Amino acid sequence: MLTIIYPYRNRDTERIKRSLDSLQQQTVRDFNVYFVDYGSDKEIASAIASLVEKYDFAEYRYLFTQFQPWNKSKALNSVIKHLKEGYCFVADVDMIFHPQFVERAISLQKEETATYFKVGFLSETESQKELAFEDYTIDFPSTDEATGLTMFSVPTLHAIRGFDEFYHFWGSEDTDVHVRLKNNGVKVEFYDKEILMLHQWHPGYRNKEKAELTTELQLEGIVRLNYQHLKSTKKNKATDVNPDGWGDVMTSSHFEDLLNYMGDVINLTNKVEEIDHFLFVILKNLPLGISSFEIAEDTTKDTLKYKIKKTVGKKVSAYYSLKEVNDKLLLHIISFYRNYPYIYSVSEAQNSIKFTLIKPTLDAT
Repeated sequence: MLTIIYPYRNRDTERIKRSLDSLQQQTVRDFNVYFVDYGSDKEIASAIASLVEKYDFAEYRYLFTQFQPWNKSKALNSVIKHLKEGYCFVADVDMIFHPQFVERAISLQKEETATYFKVGFLSETESQKELAFEDYTIDFPSTDEATGLTMFSVPTLHAIRGFDEFYHFWGSEDTDVHVRLKNNGVKVEFYDKEILMLHQWHPGYRNKEKAELTTELQLEGIVRLNYQHLKSTKKNKATDVNPDGWGDVMTSSHFEDLLNYMGDVINLTNKVEEIDHFLFVILKNLPLGISSFEIAEDTTKDTLKYKIKKTVGKKVSAYYSLKEVNDKLLLHIISFYRNYPYIYSVSEAQNSIKFTLIKPTLDAT
């Protein structure tokens, strides 16, 4: 049996249907699918759940992470941790599978070997077509540097505590798991004898990055930070990760508690000293239970009095932009508080940030 895991959030239904339809056409049916929705918007989640339920080999799972940044590692680990044996394959909603993919993958299974596959990339125009696998025109093939589509022996992943959940947003988690498997004595092989998957076109993550604050959660420099973390993994010959737990996700009851919290909200401004104190003192010393914070721009800096004092060289408060506050706070969250139940959002007007979390009995930092 091959377990296929799709990590997903807020993507169009057409590409997902093409992918699942291609699995419907497999020459062998010795597989099952876990479709992990990592917090899609309510309307999109409902549509995707209805689509996935049409396939008897697939199970849809919704994780209550709508107001958290994307974390592919945690999405995958939420399934991997609970698999008992056998093999799993990390899929992608952009993949169209050759009818013999599962048959070939099963023939390649070896206990101490992870196998990843060569992929054919389709152009934007070609991706819109509904064709038999062999009738698509491939724009270009992947190389052995594209590590995302891998089949693993479940015990080998358990031995290294799954994917590293430090990695958020985009980049490096797939290569990282290869590196740590090798460090733990597992072979990693690239299967390039034939192309068994086609990648449907989509805009790159970096093309969507904005220099200003947006309601879609973003963190400037995260790709470079993730790559630096990967370099550290290689240098230190790391194997296991996630020392404070892995594959654990927020419960629906915690999500509702956070979403419907009506208690006190601590209001902060974007003054440098307020934000620094918040990050390095307040967060580290939170009481048990729910704490909620809202950060908004201090309008003092827009007053004539402030501008005059600044112009004549008198001492005035310094401010972070809300984009800088966003990046500093998100970096703190993914580094130290990612295992807490929490929600995080930027207001529609992009003039405030709301962060609410639950501190559990044991400090996960």
